[in-house]
Amino acid sequence: MIETKKEKIERVILFAVKTPMVKQQQMDDYLDELAFLAETAGAETVGRVVQNLQMPDSRTYLGTGKLEELKAEIEMKEVETIICDDELSPAQQKNIEIATGAMVLDRTSLILDIFASRARTAHAKTQVELAQYQYLLPRLARMWTHLERQKGGIGMRGPGEKQIETDKRIVLDRISLLKEDLRHIDRQMSTQRQNRGRLVRVALVGYTNVGKSTLMNTLSKSEVFAENKLFATLDTTVRKVVIENLPFLVADTVGFIRKLPTHLVESFKSTLDEVREADLLLHVVDISHPAFEQQIEVVDKTLKELECSDKPQLIVFNKVDAFSYNPKDEDDLTPMTRENVSLEELKQTWMGKERKCIFISATKKENFDEFKKVVYEEVRRIHTKKYPYNDFLYDIDNN
Repeated sequence: MIETKKEKIERVILFAVKTPMVKQQQMDDYLDELAFLAETAGAETVGRVVQNLQMPDSRTYLGTGKLEELKAEIEMKEVETIICDDELSPAQQKNIEIATGAMVLDRTSLILDIFASRARTAHAKTQVELAQYQYLLPRLARMWTHLERQKGGIGMRGPGEKQIETDKRIVLDRISLLKEDLRHIDRQMSTQRQNRGRLVRVALVGYTNVGKSTLMNTLSKSEVFAENKLFATLDTTVRKVVIENLPFLVADTVGFIRKLPTHLVESFKSTLDEVREADLLLHVVDISHPAFEQQIEVVDKTLKELECSDKPQLIVFNKVDAFSYNPKDEDDLTPMTRENVSLEELKQTWMGKERKCIFISATKKENFDEFKKVVYEEVRRIHTKKYPYNDFLYDIDNN
């Protein structure tokens, strides 16, 4: 029996600049997320290099001394790829590669690579390909120098060699063609949304990997793909849900993330239209994540950019079954941190805020009956306001 050779996992080093505005705990969280992105793309993180600067160097991102330290780390750990937590300019990328001798990826290219590996439908593939070309266009000259060592793997999926070998004019033509394809898809999807009848539309929004797809599966009894990795879901899935004889539509949307590349926001416009046209937003939050409040801020900011922040919203704190905390000793006089706060204390804090919220576990179905009741009340209120005559018919049916 012939044994198949296992694919070698690429080892990478992460690097970033910490500005005075960023606290150390935030920096650790940012790099943890970048490591998770790298793992999702199929790489193993073996080192981290961080430099404290007022702002990144415009030529080399890191200072000269830190670049030498990064180069030594690369040689010691024998890695070929390094990943930056920010989006680098083409010049910065080129200069870092010259200084370190390693292939340099930035946060944007890493996210694009994950999207390329996750895209399943023609729609998602078209969106990702457009975003990739828009990102690669100013970097074509630099990318061409890597043709001999292009082997696939993280940061190298997507358009492929036959596109990279083409010139700038053909790439621009391809971008125009993809944009036209997406406009055609947008018109089709807009027509589909218009044909859904008089049903209230509910959209699941939230940071990536907070359990939106799991919640969708539990609520609609469907089988939307769900996995403990970032961006497991790219395509918007819409399902009809009925609670107490009241039907409505639920859409599972692509997860948001800190520093979401502008190329992706533009390319995934049709996907995000599900959010724009929703009557109610269920903002799903992973309450077990130590930085869940920062994730809420990222989602709120993205919704504001999409001009959706004024929509009715229910915050769904998910994964209460995974929540943990470390209570402080009575004689501990250090300031309270998120890790010292219990779930009950968090509930009291958030229950007093303007936005409605509820605490559940989608996997364990904890407090799920209460969740369905709250969603039903919100949907019924919106339905009564939008379709008063239709609501009267539902009353007849119920009686």
